[in-house]
Amino acid sequence: MLGKSFATPLLTFNSASCFSSPGCDSVSTTANTLVGYVNCSSTITFNVTRGSWTSNYPSKKWTLHSTATDNIVLTEEEKKTWNDSRQALSALKFSPEEEDKILGKAFGHIHSPYWYEERKKEVPRLEVVNEILDYLRSLSLTDDDLTKLVKKFPEVLGCSLEDEMKTNVEILAKQWGIEGKTLRNLLIRNPKVLGYNVDCKGDCVAKCTRCWARF
Repeated sequence: MLGKSFATPLLTFNSASCFSSPGCDSVSTTANTLVGYVNCSSTITFNVTRGSWTSNYPSKKWTLHSTATDNIVLTEEEKKTWNDSRQALSALKFSPEEEDKILGKAFGHIHSPYWYEERKKEVPRLEVVNEILDYLRSLSLTDDDLTKLVKKFPEVLGCSLEDEMKTNVEILAKQWGIEGKTLRNLLIRNPKVLGYNVDCKGDCVAKCTRCWARF
């Protein structure tokens, strides 16, 4: 059995490398649920969904290999935090690959022209993602609306709630009288307004994707 590969349409594990690692006791895959589990210690279970996580043993860092994302290297603790954050997107009915891509773009792990070079890489946290989504729901956006908004502008999950999103919603209300249903329609059509943090007033500062001049 050693040296034989376990393969599903989603991921491939090599049993020789797994069984040669201390504490590695089992490998199982479940194609129906699109989930694979690798038990490489008596206390930790690694959950892999679409794409695959590989361990850089003995450094105990994990790399996410996915057709939707660049390779993202995380520690065991960071990987758990990442997977927990995906729970916040479950109501929006994205595929696992889409969830990883959304989080990657929002938190600087996948290149996005929206951030230029300013977005520091962070591991998304469940409470932060939930806080953003709950605020958007408070603006009368349904989960169907949020699916459209996040698909169009995944970086919204990495914007500052207090300094950008809430401030910009106040600006829209005070300066343009945009609120309620009109605000909802605007955010679905042009969600990037939530992340504007520059107003060049015609004197370009080369941050056009985040500038009020685009509004």
